[in-house]
Amino acid sequence: MARKIPQRHQNDPRPKITIKIKKDDQVKVIAGKDKGKAGRVLEVDRINGRIVVEGVGMVKRHTKPNPQKQIQGGIAESERSIHISNVMLTTSGGQVTRVGTRVDGATRVRVARKTGEVIEKKVTK
Repeated sequence: MARKIPQRHQNDPRPKITIKIKKDDQVKVIAGKDKGKAGRVLEVDRINGRIVVEGVGMVKRHTKPNPQKQIQGGIAESERSIHISNVMLTTSGGQVTRVGTRVDGATRVRVARKTGEVIEKKVTK
């Protein structure tokens, strides 16, 4: 059973966690059952500090067919979220690194701590 939240904290919103990994970044899993796998970030949840990575954290869900909603039924596989601390960003060379920031002119850019290269957000169309 969940612990009761004291009255003084019930209306306080949960603070958003600062996450330096963004959608469409390439990451590598460093802990957990999928350790060693790499993939693209599909979704970032800043409230709970979790991310969804393509091909990582796969679970199977058995669904009944429902013709009214055009659901075919069967066993569907999908990704589930993993904690942000279990992944590290990969550079363009495939090396895992921590992320820092640097100010270039008027813009703030993300940089790889190991190599110092600027991390560009991948534009997918």
